[in-house]
Formats: sequence, structure tokens, C-alpha cells
Amino acid sequence: MATRTDSLPIGIDDVHAAAARVAGVAHRTPVLTCGALDELCGGRVFLKAENFQRIGAFKFRGAYNAVTALAPERGVATASSGNHAQAVALSAALHGLQAVILMPQDAPPSKRAATESLGAEVLEFDRYSDDRDQMAIDLAGDRGLTLVHPYDEPFVMAGQGTVGLELLEDVDDLDVVLVPLGGGGLLSGVATAVKALHPRTKVVGVEPEASPDTQRSLRAGRRVRVEIERSIADGQLLPEPGTRTFAVVSALVDDIVTVADEEIVEAMRFAFERMKVVVEPSGASALAALMAGRVALDGARAGVVLSGGNVDAERFAALVAPRG
Repeated sequence: MATRTDSLPIGIDDVHAAAARVAGVAHRTPVLTCGALDELCGGRVFLKAENFQRIGAFKFRGAYNAVTALAPERGVATASSGNHAQAVALSAALHGLQAVILMPQDAPPSKRAATESLGAEVLEFDRYSDDRDQMAIDLAGDRGLTLVHPYDEPFVMAGQGTVGLELLEDVDDLDVVLVPLGGGGLLSGVATAVKALHPRTKVVGVEPEASPDTQRSLRAGRRVRVEIERSIADGQLLPEPGTRTFAVVSALVDDIVTVADEEIVEAMRFAFERMKVVVEPSGASALAALMAGRVALDGARAGVVLSGGNVDAERFAALVAPRG
């Protein structure tokens, strides 16, 4: 897999610059281990717990980096299923700016409530029929706001890459890093950091079976649009990879694998029962892929990003409750 980044939307210098901007504002999240998980997966597993990040997800890193670097005059606009929405809302509030957020009608109520509690105005769209990117562009233009794209924005991508920087600083000699994948902002940022600092470490993206757009795009050698099916992994349901993120992913990422909802639930249950950690469905997808054997360790050392923990108690209980 190629590791050159000179012609890509972001490089390692951008990630280092992002790290300087978010230092002291974003949390430096812990790396968790579990002997039972090591035994189950056949190697050493190190979980980067971004569910402990501000607003409960990695998204704060990219949003804060973008809002800081772009320096909007009036305010910011974006479209998001929840975590980026909260991240932009908080980042705008910390800068004393207005935030207007497009959220899908079926977004978890807890995520909408959290976004509004941070002072943002929320407008709805239909994720299965509306063109959310065009709606966000129109919204920003109509109101004179600065658009902060949830993933296809270099400052957002670089901010998310600080997850990879911290993981490599805290854990030596990783053989593979597994990263949840939706639009690709987190994956492209982490891949940029990992491949620049440890070129031999494999980077694997994980997306739900209900939305395999990046996997199919890589196989086709171009961006492919897919029909989104229903899934509990609401934060990862996108019909097509981003233009910028796909450029990085296709250059630096070694593989894309998919997971089923049932496998995600098993990962959520394991994290809660054995590690006392709450992870939302999208946040558990990379762990689910490892537990389901999509990536065989055979004694290797794996870094796994737990990308978020924003799931309300009622939904979490319904998902992880034993069936039958």
C-alpha cells in the first residue's frame, strides 16, 4: 500500500498542527486493555477510548480544529446524524459563534437533545432521500455561515488524525489499527498519522454491512454510490465516500471490512459486561470486526478505535438485552 501523502488533501504536518490546536481543549483519551479480549482475539488488543472524549466521541477533535483554523465570522453550519453535530455545536459555543445543524429525522433523540442543549439550532432532513451535502451548502450560503463538513474537510480530517497520533505515542509496535468508517474523516486522519510514523502498520477501516460504500468504491477503483439499508450504526450510514477522504483512504488504507448489526451488539455487550465501558453502535464497529474474526491477529498487536459512546440508556439496554 502506498504511503506518500504529498499529493493528498492532508499530511502528517497537518495532523501535528491539529494536535497543537486541540491540546488542552480535547481530552487525551485512555487506552484500555482486557485479558479476556486478548484471549478471544488471539493477540494483544489496545482500545483507544474516544467514548471518553468531549461530547462523547472523537468528532470533537476535528470540529474544534476546523472551527479554530477556519475562524468563521458569523457562525458555522453542518449536517450530521449526531456526534459531529454536538462537536460543532460545542466548538462554536467555545468560540462564541452561532451553529445551525441539519440532522436526519431518525437521529437518536438523545443526540438531538444534546446538540440543542449546546445552543445550536437544529433543522431536519431525510437521510434516505435528501441530499444532505447540498442542503448544508445551501444553508451555509443562505445564512452567511461557514460550512464545517463532517468528514470531507481537511481540517476535520487532520483533527481526527490526532486519535492516531496519541495511540502511537501510548502503544509501541502496533501491527494493525482498526478504525470505524462512515464518511472517512477518522479513517483518513488516523491512516495519515499511522502510515507517516509507522509505515508497516496495517490500517483497516470497518463499516456496517448496510452501507458498504467505501469497500465497494475501493474494489471499483472509484467512488461508488450504494443504497443505504437500515442499521443500528446510524453514524456510519452514508451512500458514498467523500472526495477528499476517499483519496486518502485509497492511498493509505490496507483493507475495508464490514460487520453486521448482530456483531456490533456483541461487541457492545462485551465492552459493557467485561470492561464496564459503554460504546454506541457505530463506536463499537471496529471492535466488532476484530471479535468476529474479520482481522486475524495470530499473536499480533492491534489498536482499535472505540469512536463514541453516545447512546441513551433505554436504547442501550434494548440492544444488549439477551434475546429469546
